[in-house]
Formats: sequence, C-alpha cells, structure tokens
Amino acid sequence: MSISSEPKSFPKQNVNSLQTQVVELNVGGEMFTTTLSTLKKHPGSKLAEMFAGGQSKLRTDSKGRYFIDRPGTYFKYVLEYLRSNQVPNQCFQEVYKEALFYDIQPLIKQLEDSPPIFGELVARKQFLARVPSYTENIELMIRIARAEAVAARRSNVMVCAVKTEEDLARCHDTFNSLDTYKKSVVRFGPWNASPSISDLLDCIKMDIEAKGYQITFQAYTMEKGFRFKSNDFFYRFAFTWW
Repeated sequence: MSISSEPKSFPKQNVNSLQTQVVELNVGGEMFTTTLSTLKKHPGSKLAEMFAGGQSKLRTDSKGRYFIDRPGTYFKYVLEYLRSNQVPNQCFQEVYKEALFYDIQPLIKQLEDSPPIFGELVARKQFLARVPSYTENIELMIRIARAEAVAARRSNVMVCAVKTEEDLARCHDTFNSLDTYKKSVVRFGPWNASPSISDLLDCIKMDIEAKGYQITFQAYTMEKGFRFKSNDFFYRFAFTWW
C-alpha cells in the first residue's frame, strides 16, 4: 500500500466546523468514515493525540486517507464505543488490546469489568503469578517437546505438579526413580493460592494451545511398588505434530 511521507493538515475552519469535519481512515487496510470530534472524544487518549492541534500526526495512503497501522477488524468496536458508549459483547481480548493501544481509559475500565477480562486479569493471571517460574516452565516444556519431535508424530513431556511443600517432600522419592524422564521433568509449584492441581493443568494446556500447539495430558501411571500414587503429582503432556 502506498503511504505518503508527509502528515496532512486539516483545512482552516472555525472550531465548530472543524470538530464536525468528516475524516476518512485506513486502519490496517479497512476503511472507516467518522468525524474529528468522535476521534477526539476522550482528550487524554492516544487516538485524540493523533489528531490534536488541527493537524494529524498520521501519514496518509494513496487516496489521502489517514493511515493507522493496527487491525481494522477490531477498530470498528473502538469506533462504535466512541460514537455511542456501547461496549462490545464479543472479541473482548482483542478489543481490550486495541483500547490499551489507543489509551481510551473509559473503555479500558469497562472492559476490565467484563467477566472475560476480569477472569483473565484478576483471577487467572494473579493465580499464575504465584506459581514460581510458570512462564519459563511453559517455554521449557515447548523446547523439550520440540527436541523430542524428530521423526515422531507425538512427543511427551513429564510434568510434576505439587501444590504444597508437603507434596514436594512426598513426591521426592518418586521423582528420583524416574530414570527415563528425570532430566526432562518440568516441575510446577508449590504455590500459595486456592486453585488446585487440576486448575493448574488446565492453565498449562490453555497457554500452550494459545501458542498454536495441539496438546493433551493424563496422569502418569508408574509400576507398582512406589510409596505414593504417581498420579498424585506426575502428568504426561503429549504434543501432537501431525
């Protein structure tokens, strides 16, 4: 797409006519028509700043439309909010990212009160923040799985999930007997929060799938003779490649 190199000034008009001026936008290849006053509805926002001072700080495309290099698919929800204060009832996560980018604080706050964003930011992420090295362990699982994927349809990663220090002590003997998997066992926990091991396992699956991987998990069953049931702590995550 051809983009001009110079920002375009608004025509000189009185204040009222300037605010009602029709503005054409090209947002990520999708076209929108609105007014300057709509775009500047929240003066402290980044979007209002783009059109502050009677001159847009944006470049224009080959048709003279102001160009914003963001997903146009979700900008329509942002624009609808600016027009009518209507909070979208779909694509919450994506619209939330756009609201953060444009720094539209009222929309950000209303989205953060919605169940999907509230659940993610306040409930799930705050829980995972209490699980030591959670993000690093997710990346470690992926690295192990990819290393084991040579000429194979599936690769397995062992996970040890322990919620308390007592659990960690109890599974120590079992862990030491995992000769085959010991070097590739990824341990999660202990953590100080109410969610259970099954909640943690669901989070692991959710976050790995969000990266595009196909994954399943099940309790790992060992041979008889161990002091504790292996499925109290150990789980096999299977990555399917084809």
